[in-house]
Amino acid sequence: MSRLATWGNELYAGKKSYPFVQKWKTWFVVALILLVVAGGITALRGGFNLGIEFRGGSEFTVSAVENTDPSIGEQAVSEVLPDVEATATTIAPGTIRVQTAELSDDQTLQVATNLQEGYSVAPEQVTSNFVGPTWGEAVSQQMLIGLIVFLVLVALYLAIYFRTWKMSAAAIVGLMYVVALTVGIYGAVGFEVTPPAIIGFLLILSYSLYDTVVVFDKIRENTQNLDEDRRRTFDELVNLAVNQTLVRSITTSIVGILPVGSILFIGAGLLGAGTLRDISLSIFVGIIVGTVATLFIQAPLYALFRRNEEAIQDRDARILRRRGSQEPQGEDVETAASSQK
Repeated sequence: MSRLATWGNELYAGKKSYPFVQKWKTWFVVALILLVVAGGITALRGGFNLGIEFRGGSEFTVSAVENTDPSIGEQAVSEVLPDVEATATTIAPGTIRVQTAELSDDQTLQVATNLQEGYSVAPEQVTSNFVGPTWGEAVSQQMLIGLIVFLVLVALYLAIYFRTWKMSAAAIVGLMYVVALTVGIYGAVGFEVTPPAIIGFLLILSYSLYDTVVVFDKIRENTQNLDEDRRRTFDELVNLAVNQTLVRSITTSIVGILPVGSILFIGAGLLGAGTLRDISLSIFVGIIVGTVATLFIQAPLYALFRRNEEAIQDRDARILRRRGSQEPQGEDVETAASSQK
C-alpha cells in the first residue's frame, strides 16, 4: 500500500509521468486496430450471436431438476430434430432453459416429453412458449432511441459544465468508441446478445461518463489559468491531469469490477444464476473498455482539438523557446561540464 501511495504521490506531483497525450498517434492506431479486428472477427463468425428474443424460436423451461446437465436438454431436441441446434442453460438452481429454432406443435410436444423423461420430472414441470423476433426488434429500436437521447443530453451537459464544446465532443467520441468496442468484443468472442446484455451496454455509458468527468474536471483545473503556469505546454498540462487522476481511475475501475465480477463468476458461474450472466458480462467488459478509453482516447483527443488554437500555439511556442534558451549550448556546455568537475 505504501508503494501505491508513493506512486500516486509521484504521479500527482509530476515527478513520474506516462505519455498518454504525447503518444496519441500510437493509442489511436491501437484503438482503431482493436475495433477493426473485433469487427472483422465478428463478420467472419457470421455476425452476432443473437439471443432467442431477437432471432425468434421455441423455448422450454424445466424446473425441479436434480441433474442439471445441459446435454440432456440438447439431446432431447436432437432426438426429434437431428439437424436443429439447441442450447441448454442453467438459469437457476434446479432450473434448465432449452432454446431452439421455431418448432411445430407436434415437435413441441415431442421435445417436452423427451425433456420430462430425460430430467425425470412431472409433466407440469416442463413449460414451453414461442418467442417472436418482433419483441427483440422493439427492444433494439428503444435502445437506439435511448442511446441517441443519452448522447445528446450528455453532450449538452458537458458543454455547459465545462464551458467548451471541444471537451464535450471528445467525451462523446470516447463514449461511442466504448459501446462500439464492447459490442465488437461480444461479437468476436461469440457472447450471446440478449436484452439484458443491451441494458448492460447502456449502463456502461453511465460508468464511463463518471470516469470521464473526473479526468476532464482535473484537466479543466490544470488548464483554466494557463498564464499562471509558464513551465508546461498545454499538452503537458493535460497529460499531467491524466496522470494525477490515474490512480483514482484504476481504483474506481477495480471497485466497479469486483462486485460485477462476483456476480458474473460466482453468481452465474458457480451458483448457476444464468439470468445474471448477460448483464454482468456486458458491464464487466464495458468497465474495462471505458477506463482505457478515458485515458488513451478522450483526454488525448481533447488536447488534439485545442492544439491548433492560436493562443495555445503562441503560449506553447514561448515556453519552448524559454526552455531552449535555458539549455547550455556551445561554450556554455564546456563551462557547465568544467564546473561539474
